[in-house]
Amino acid sequence: MELDHTMGGGELSRLKSQIEQFNKSLHSDRAPKQELGRDDFLKILITQLQHQDPTSPMEDKEFVAQMAQFSALEQMTNISREFQKLASLVSSGQAAQLVGRTVEVQQGDQVVEGVIEQVTTGEFPQVKLNGNYYDYEDVVRISQ
Repeated sequence: MELDHTMGGGELSRLKSQIEQFNKSLHSDRAPKQELGRDDFLKILITQLQHQDPTSPMEDKEFVAQMAQFSALEQMTNISREFQKLASLVSSGQAAQLVGRTVEVQQGDQVVEGVIEQVTTGEFPQVKLNGNYYDYEDVVRISQ
């Protein structure tokens, strides 16, 4: 739905000005986002509802389509979150299997070698060797 069909010229120019100011404030604080998220979608939908012409409200089909898009976005967000949890569990399981094995860990320009004494689990599992903890993702070689 295009906003210029439901708003008067003065309202439209005022809204566009507010949008430009808002975008400028976002760009000055951080790098611009390349994709819209759930909150952005809701803000757009609420803005459309607030500024619609009461004599020509948004058609039911358009509203249902936008709500379906929001529902799909929400489901994809949830799936992504669950995949992140699954990846974390897989990494933790793989790290736990390394206890007692000799590994090499890439730490900057140097490689640290030792026997894994302990493993921490969680979102970012770590392995303990030679008394120090290293990220599991930094393990580059595993041997018996």
